[in-house]
Amino acid sequence: MLVTGNFAEVQINYEPFIEKPPLFIWVQALSMKVFGVNEFAARFPNTIIGFISLLTFYFMGRKMYNVRFGFIWALCYFGSILPNLYFKSGIIDPLFNYFIFNSVFWIFYSIRSTDKPTLCIFLAGLSTGLAILTKGPLGLVLVILTVLGYWVLRRFRKIISLKNLFIFFLTAFLVSSVWYIIIVSKNGFGFLLEFIQYQLRIFSTSDAGHGQPFYYHFLVIAIGCFPISILAIKKLVPSGLFKAAGSASKDGKTSELINWMQILFWVVMILFSISVTKIVHYSSLAYFPLSFLAAMYLNELLEKKQHISRLMFVFLIISGSVLSLLIALLPVIFYYKDHIYSYIRDPFAVACLNTPVEWSGYEFLIGIIYFAALIYALYQIRFANVLRGSYFLFFSTAITLFFFLIIVAPKIENYSQGPAIGFYEKYSGQDVYMTSYGYKSYAQYFYFKKPQGQDQNSRDIKWLLEGNIDKPVYFVTKSTDIEKLRNFQGIDFIEQKGGYALFYRPR
Repeated sequence: MLVTGNFAEVQINYEPFIEKPPLFIWVQALSMKVFGVNEFAARFPNTIIGFISLLTFYFMGRKMYNVRFGFIWALCYFGSILPNLYFKSGIIDPLFNYFIFNSVFWIFYSIRSTDKPTLCIFLAGLSTGLAILTKGPLGLVLVILTVLGYWVLRRFRKIISLKNLFIFFLTAFLVSSVWYIIIVSKNGFGFLLEFIQYQLRIFSTSDAGHGQPFYYHFLVIAIGCFPISILAIKKLVPSGLFKAAGSASKDGKTSELINWMQILFWVVMILFSISVTKIVHYSSLAYFPLSFLAAMYLNELLEKKQHISRLMFVFLIISGSVLSLLIALLPVIFYYKDHIYSYIRDPFAVACLNTPVEWSGYEFLIGIIYFAALIYALYQIRFANVLRGSYFLFFSTAITLFFFLIIVAPKIENYSQGPAIGFYEKYSGQDVYMTSYGYKSYAQYFYFKKPQGQDQNSRDIKWLLEGNIDKPVYFVTKSTDIEKLRNFQGIDFIEQKGGYALFYRPR
């Protein structure tokens, strides 16, 4: 967008990209306009979205219950693994999930509140429209399924007036249609049909090799959302959907909100478990209701002056210990990688491990320190002070993730893709063609910063390999495909670093 000045269309490799609408891309483009085209600018929007999400949880929790609950809710999200990591990413989902969550909350509040219900339903429609502009019609589908779930729970009694339904759909349509109308007027209905077909295809086919078993997202949530995935267990029991669960405020709003959060959680988990294409971030919307339900459980303990059950204590100890062990062992495995080559059957993985990376040998202490903090926190929650233990548990998890990401993660990334990115950056800005061979990657478009106006044939790998090229070509390939490229005449091997090799074809 910044290079072409075309903000109406999402493009990859200067070709129309039908998979996503533009809202999040606009936000990233604005960030890059301010900070330059770099990784910080790509991730910065989600950092802001994360901060806004935590404030939203706090103010919603304070409004629905009290200040302490609002703070615990925000802390549950901030101090869990995947929720914390997602706001350091550059992907679309955090913004999309935020709009969906807000839409569900405002629909709930329009039903329960006698104060300005029309305004609430308007805000719900606005949030849904923005969600559609972020990731497509799926935004509307998730909201509708959640409302239908609550309608079934209420035994099909009227929950929303026809007037409010009209306001909701009209607002969502007007907000989201702005971009769709521009695209149709510019490209015709063919582009829109392609877009809709893609949205349907990801549910019916295994796109890009992302076929996983039905239970995939449940594993992701159970392991990746520690500790809220365990603390919320008692609030996720299906029977809880058919009775008021947990603490309720005097007007019953909090009890109703629990039902809405339970329904939203199960809508996400079931819908994306049914989907044939399964990618880890597809179920990330479930983090929002999961954090609320975990906060409700902790708040109940505080109100009733109870401690967590022995069984939950054991679950937390086991899960936390495994997590601590993984954090401690990962650096050790890479530090002593020479001793594990004989156990690895994948030659590409072995080649990646040969990438020179400097380890101090003390990185494992992050996992050890986290384990000690975990034991102290769980002891407090079980035997002493639930609030103090909860604070210690979530803050120690967030701090551990912070140090792991700045000390360990970049070194692991150097093994997996560091050499390839290094090749792209080395020739960035030069008047050459740069492409991957033998594997699919978008990295070259970002790190090589492919200029606009290169020959249209540059998208054709066969032309780059054998055609009448007008400028030199660099190929980045995996170590396992080196011999395939050697078979092409006039293509020279330049160098190999770790699991990747660089080839050159002169003009």
